[in-house]
Amino acid sequence: MDQKNTFDTPATAWLHRAEYGAALAVCSGLFIANWGEIRWLPAIALFVYIDLIGYLPGAVAYHRSRDGRIPRVYYVLYNSTHSLLSAGLVVGLWAWLIGPEWALLAVPIHLFGDRSIFGNQLKPFGVPFEPRRLASFDKLLGEV
Repeated sequence: MDQKNTFDTPATAWLHRAEYGAALAVCSGLFIANWGEIRWLPAIALFVYIDLIGYLPGAVAYHRSRDGRIPRVYYVLYNSTHSLLSAGLVVGLWAWLIGPEWALLAVPIHLFGDRSIFGNQLKPFGVPFEPRRLASFDKLLGEV
C-alpha cells in the first residue's frame, strides 16, 4: 500500500526498490555521461513538474487538515503525475513535438528515485496521504 504499510516481505520490498535503483543508476549514468549536452531549464522543469502538480498540493492539504483526511483529487493528482504511464506520455510527446534530448531523463530519474530511495509508490485512497503506520495494519501483521 505504501512504504509504511506494505504487504511485501522485507526481501520482496528490497527487491522492488533494488529494481528501481538499478533503473535510477542507468538513467543517472546516461544523464552524467551527457552532462554537457543537457538543456538545464527543461531538465529542471521536467524534474519538478511531477511534485509541483502531484505532490505539493496534497501535502499542503494534508498538513492543513485537522483529521488527515483530504479530497481524493489529491491522490489522483499524485498518482497521475507519478505514474510511469503518464511520464512516458510526457516524454513521448516532448520528444515528438520538441525533439528527443537528454533533459528528458529528468522524468525517470525523479520517478525511479522516489521509488528506490524513498520507497514511494502510488497512493491508495485508504491510507494517509503522508505515509504513517496504521494501527489496523499492525493488527493485521499480528494475525499473520
